[in-house]
Amino acid sequence: MNIEIICVGKLKEKYWQDAADEYLKRLGRFAKITVTELPEERLRGSSPADEAAVMKAEGEAILGKLQPGPQSYVIALAVGGKRMSSEGLADKIAELGLEGKSRIAFVIGGSLGLSREVLDAADFKLSFSDFTFPHQLMRVILLEQVYRAFKINAGETYHK
Repeated sequence: MNIEIICVGKLKEKYWQDAADEYLKRLGRFAKITVTELPEERLRGSSPADEAAVMKAEGEAILGKLQPGPQSYVIALAVGGKRMSSEGLADKIAELGLEGKSRIAFVIGGSLGLSREVLDAADFKLSFSDFTFPHQLMRVILLEQVYRAFKINAGETYHK
């Protein structure tokens, strides 16, 4: 299976990069993992129009990286998405594999979230919490949960 993380922004602090690298290394035995980092757009003002322009530009960049097709599945991380347990995510990933989806793209937006166009293009919207997390931390949380899902699906201990 191919897993792609498409995210806005870079991991700026070494501790975030170290944590992400550790989970990427662990995931390597289960799937091919790629991370595509897109630049954060600069917010030029504080008006709703300024925010909309940033979300639109970031959204267009994200949409340009999605590879639609019958074997692809896009999961957008969104506050209003469906919540599930770690076991639920493991089940979702296993079901997608059985359905012939060999490429799963997880999308993480920037500090303002995802544009309506990106949310509309997603096959599934996933929420980890009602809390808002920094997108750098969210990437590490996502990688850990994807790793946990593969461990669960392999029947290996880790998740308890």
